Amino acid sequence: MRTRRIARRVAQGAVVLLSVVVFAATGYGWAVVTEETVTSSALGDREPAGLDEEFTALLVGIDSRTDASGDPLPDDVLAELRAGAEEGQFNTDTIILLHVPAGVQASASAVSIPRDSFVELADDLGTHKINSTYRRGMLAAEEDLTAQGLAGSALERASREAGRRALVDTVEQLTGVAVDHFAEINLAGFVEITEAIGGVPVCLNAPVMEERAGIDLPAGRQVVSGGDALAFVRQRRDLPAGDLDRVTRQQAFLAGLARQALAPGALTDPARIDALVRAVTRYVVLDRGWDLDRLVAQLRRASGSDIAFVTIPTGRPDLDTPVDGVAVEIDPDRVREFVSRVVDDGRMRLASPLPSTPPPTASGTTAPRTSAPADTPTTSPTVPAPDPITADAVPCVD
Repeated sequence: MRTRRIARRVAQGAVVLLSVVVFAATGYGWAVVTEETVTSSALGDREPAGLDEEFTALLVGIDSRTDASGDPLPDDVLAELRAGAEEGQFNTDTIILLHVPAGVQASASAVSIPRDSFVELADDLGTHKINSTYRRGMLAAEEDLTAQGLAGSALERASREAGRRALVDTVEQLTGVAVDHFAEINLAGFVEITEAIGGVPVCLNAPVMEERAGIDLPAGRQVVSGGDALAFVRQRRDLPAGDLDRVTRQQAFLAGLARQALAPGALTDPARIDALVRAVTRYVVLDRGWDLDRLVAQLRRASGSDIAFVTIPTGRPDLDTPVDGVAVEIDPDRVREFVSRVVDDGRMRLASPLPSTPPPTASGTTAPRTSAPADTPTTSPTVPAPDPITADAVPCVD
């Protein structure tokens, strides 16, 4: 029972954390994971949160055709990803802030930041979609790193550290919340982890088929894994709200993952644990201050029954930007207010969430956002904020 309780709490946070804590809870593969998991200095020299203190972790899913060490993925792995061309490589498809309060009675929260959020990036990288921060940070660092004599996988590893730091700085700047821990997983790791745990239950309101995402699934409840699971969480074309619907898909997937983690034998089969060990040591990156002992002790405090997935307040989902095409409109002041309320009082954010649209002006039109150009057209309405998703059931989504 103890192992299953731990697994449920972690699964609700993110797939990557589920995997690592399974090893810690069972003791299986502990030495292998401890010695071989790739670590990052993205958080610099900051002191990690104490075992009994609240903490906030930045959880990132990245579009990468290399493993955590910077080595290229084999062709058979790339084929299973169904990820298409490489124009989006090193973009972050998933950005989640997991906040775990101090005290066992407090409610943990997972706050999603849509990948197409149009925001000011840190480190003088300009105003762009937030999912490009990692890649832009890498490119900005490459010239200096090349001058230092780095090349090949060594150059990629060093530039990726710069990308991680840029993303951490940008999320902190946008939300006003300090990041205490960092975890990253790439597409191949996601595929292998979902296969290792035997798939994840999801539910679709209608059948979906979209060639670019590689998705072809029927309506209703079903179990997805591998490439199907990846397509489920990555599709955004042909969805009514685009990127915002994709965020809801990701949250629903994590809720289904939590339920799967509770299934009898789901996380105790040695063959599955072996597969998880291989996936984590090859595809997962954790910050250097997040050793397994600390990670497990901190995540045990998260309340599995109360944790909720929420999304930052957004404006127009079809903001026409001068540099990045169509993006999701963001008001940084409203985001900071919202995230502050989530961090300060997890229950408040469920009882009285901020509206997703700004108040109307006297003429009845929508007030402009601070992040949008003054001449941005306003021909379509904003999308209402979705209801919070919890792991109490497998929600049906578009």
